[in-house]
Amino acid sequence: NPIPVSGITSINNNLEWSENFQTWVIKGFLFSEGKLVTDPPGTPKPDITISNDGTLENLILQTNNYHDSFYKAGEYIDATSAEQAFEALTSFTFPPWESWAFSIKPNQIWIFRTSAEKFAKFRIISTISEVRETKDYAECTFEWVYQPDGSLTFPGK
Repeated sequence: NPIPVSGITSINNNLEWSENFQTWVIKGFLFSEGKLVTDPPGTPKPDITISNDGTLENLILQTNNYHDSFYKAGEYIDATSAEQAFEALTSFTFPPWESWAFSIKPNQIWIFRTSAEKFAKFRIISTISEVRETKDYAECTFEWVYQPDGSLTFPGK
């Protein structure tokens, strides 16, 4: 089966018990494989995981690739505007990268740089930040497109 280069997915910060690794793990998203993977100790590790700043006000996307990897390419007033801008974003110039994607909200568009110097664009569709079972819960659903060739151009659908 070919590895997908686009799709819609959701990530959250639920800890799950791994029988294989005998530890608690969190799932994140790995663009190069187009799927959810565990962290730690999964191999390969996810590109992005989600958390919040402890106030339930700010959701944060994180990476553990030791690069500044996030760039907010835009924030839009509604889903239609965000969808149109996302589709129109076919290439980019090298932006000023940030360590985290902070204050994630619907209708934002982000560009992500992997540790292998490949790129993905993603559009935030929805977020949830609340207390569940006495723990801070964070969730993000996003549409994504990954370019596996290292260029600054995203493939079409």
